[in-house]
Amino acid sequence: MVLASAKGSVPRMSEVFAGEPIRGSWWGHNKGHEINAALGFVSDSPYALVCRLKEGKNTFVHRRLWPALIRVAHHFAPERLANVEQEHTKSGHHVNHETPFPSGRTPTGSGRLRSLRNRKPSTPSAGGPSRDE
Repeated sequence: MVLASAKGSVPRMSEVFAGEPIRGSWWGHNKGHEINAALGFVSDSPYALVCRLKEGKNTFVHRRLWPALIRVAHHFAPERLANVEQEHTKSGHHVNHETPFPSGRTPTGSGRLRSLRNRKPSTPSAGGPSRDE
């Protein structure tokens, strides 16, 4: 899980693409166009959920974390987990379209993900912590 570009308590993907810390807007960075293309590529990937999970800022969550995210989804407001798709209009505006997660970004008919959503957390056995911890 990383932030797209805003400053926060987790790493920023824009700085990964820049190869260094960014002061101010990434658009002003000498790699601004490359960062924009890379962020768009990740946003469009079927392996990334773009939501506002962390601090209300655009957050990328890799697909391998989705089952865990589904199990703890009840701890978050639905709008924090909604998949955010940004449309760039002809007039130059950005319009966000939000689709509820998990239904908006998971493969159609994924019974495994539905079962994970309804699964109760495991409890540690007497021999130590469970594999899920």
